[in-house]
Amino acid sequence: MLSGPAKGVAAMVGACTVWGLSPMYYKMLSHIPAMEVLSHRMIWSLVFFGVVLGAQGRLGEVLQAMNTRRSFALVAVASVMIAANWALFIWSVQTGRTTQTSLGYYVYPLVAVVIGRVIFGEKLGAVQWLAVGLAAVAVMVLTVGLGTAPWIALTLALTFGLYGMIKKQLDVGPVVSVTTEVLLLVPFAVVILLQTYHNGGAVFGGDLTTMSLLVFAGPITALPLIMFSFAARRLAMTTVGLLQYINPTLQFACAVFVFSEPFGRWHLIAFVLIWTALAFYSVSALRQDNARRRAARAASASGTVL
Repeated sequence: MLSGPAKGVAAMVGACTVWGLSPMYYKMLSHIPAMEVLSHRMIWSLVFFGVVLGAQGRLGEVLQAMNTRRSFALVAVASVMIAANWALFIWSVQTGRTTQTSLGYYVYPLVAVVIGRVIFGEKLGAVQWLAVGLAAVAVMVLTVGLGTAPWIALTLALTFGLYGMIKKQLDVGPVVSVTTEVLLLVPFAVVILLQTYHNGGAVFGGDLTTMSLLVFAGPITALPLIMFSFAARRLAMTTVGLLQYINPTLQFACAVFVFSEPFGRWHLIAFVLIWTALAFYSVSALRQDNARRRAARAASASGTVL
C-alpha cells in the first residue's frame, strides 16, 4: 500500500501526464473550430463535475461559492481568464503552435513570481530575480530571432498567472471553484453551439468518433483537476511545483517529436535559458522550503522544553 505522500506523487504525476499529453487529444479535433471544442469542454466539464459533487452531496457548495458580490465577481473574472487560456491553448495546438504552449507553461511559474511581487508584495531573493531575468532574455531572444514576440506563450502564462492570483482569494476548493466557473461560462457555450447549428454546422461533428471526443472533453478536463486537488492536500507546495514541469515537458515532446513542429536555433537558445531559469528557481524554492521546515522543527523543539 502506498503512503499518503506516495499517493499524492502518483496523483500529481497522473494529472500532469494527462495535461502534458492533451495536445494529442485536441489535435484529433483540428477539424472542429476551436470555439466549438471549447464550448463542448465547458458543457461536459460541468456535467462531470455536477455528477461528482452530487455524489458527494456537495452541490450546495457551488452556489455558496458565489453568495456575495465579491465572490461572484472573482469567480466571473476567473472564468474569463480560464476560458481565454483554454481557447488559446486549443487553437494553438490545432494550428501547429504547441511549442509555444509548452513555453507558456514553462514561463508561468516565473510570471506567477512576478505577480506575487507586484500584487501581493512578496519578496524575491537574488536567485529568483535572476530566474525572472533569464526568462525575460529568452523572450527577447525569440522576439529578435523569429521577428515576432512569442505572444501565445506570454498570453497563456499571463492568463494562467492571473487566474491563479484570483483563485488565491477564493476560499473554496479547486473542484468547486472550477465548477462555478464553467457554470457561468456554459450559457455562452450553448449560444456558440446554437449558432453553429443555425449556420448548418454539425454540433457534434457529424460522426461518432468526433462526437465521442467532444464529450470526452469533460473527463479529460475534470479528472486531472481532481487528481491535482488530491495531490495538493498531501504534498508540500514545492513538490507540487516541481512535478508540474512534467506538463510542459510532455507538451514540448509532443510538439517536437510527435507533431514535428519547427524547432530551430532560436528556439533552442530560448528554451535552454528558460530551463536554466527554472533550475535556479527550483533550487531556490527547495532551499526556502527546507529553511521553513528547519525553523518549524526548531520552534516545535523549543516549545517542548520545560
